Amino acid sequence: LVVHLIIGFRDICVFTLVLPLGTLFVCFVSAYVFQPEEIHETHCRVYNIIPSISAITGVSPQRYLWRVSIALHIGPRFIIAFVYRNWYRAMVAGLNDPARVTKACRMINIVYWLNLVEISALCGVTYISNKENYPLHEKVFIIFMTTSLSYMLATLKLLKILQPDGPQTPNEESSLRYKQAFFALSIASTVGLILFFLKHRFLCQDLAFSWFALCEYIVASANMGFHCTTMLDFPTEHFLIAKNAKQYKKQQTSLGWKVD
Repeated sequence: LVVHLIIGFRDICVFTLVLPLGTLFVCFVSAYVFQPEEIHETHCRVYNIIPSISAITGVSPQRYLWRVSIALHIGPRFIIAFVYRNWYRAMVAGLNDPARVTKACRMINIVYWLNLVEISALCGVTYISNKENYPLHEKVFIIFMTTSLSYMLATLKLLKILQPDGPQTPNEESSLRYKQAFFALSIASTVGLILFFLKHRFLCQDLAFSWFALCEYIVASANMGFHCTTMLDFPTEHFLIAKNAKQYKKQQTSLGWKVD
């Protein structure tokens, strides 16, 4: 076995979190300081103090910085989705109830495809800005929100099926607890997001859009937090590029390829 590259999975997760989070901060500060009129512009023309994520990443040159960061963010996300599917399949091997196994396999596929659609929607909402094509941007954003929440809920249900006796390790327990907390935060902030968006769209209330934007930032943070529980699920795993590794893949065909 000749190893060409080995990267800690935890490091990959940190990278996928810090990159968009740092870029979002830079976009927010720079747009707020240099382009306040552009980012606060809405169809109602009412007073607002907090711009939306779409606003600060839809102006130039911030849109290019944001698009580059998401392009670098998306690749590892697809890899992580594939790894999770194999990890869940390995956990199925520990189940004895055929009915539970069937249900788990079905949920694994649902979780996997919801994750892929969520990532694709994130890509779409990034590259189709609200200033270029607002109707399409809005629809893709709704798809992202729907699949994101559905993915979180499906993941929690899947873990309940795979771990009927509850988490077996401290890391698993912490991961589940954080997932539940971030999901609850996402639901609460999504309700607020919808409420304030309707107030802004139909009533044109002052600061309604600012409250909508605040909820949007909370939703984004909760989403990142939920996905960052990957660091607890795979604390010692590594991403490996190696030569002559086919033998390892053959040994674990039924469980998914995993090399510690």
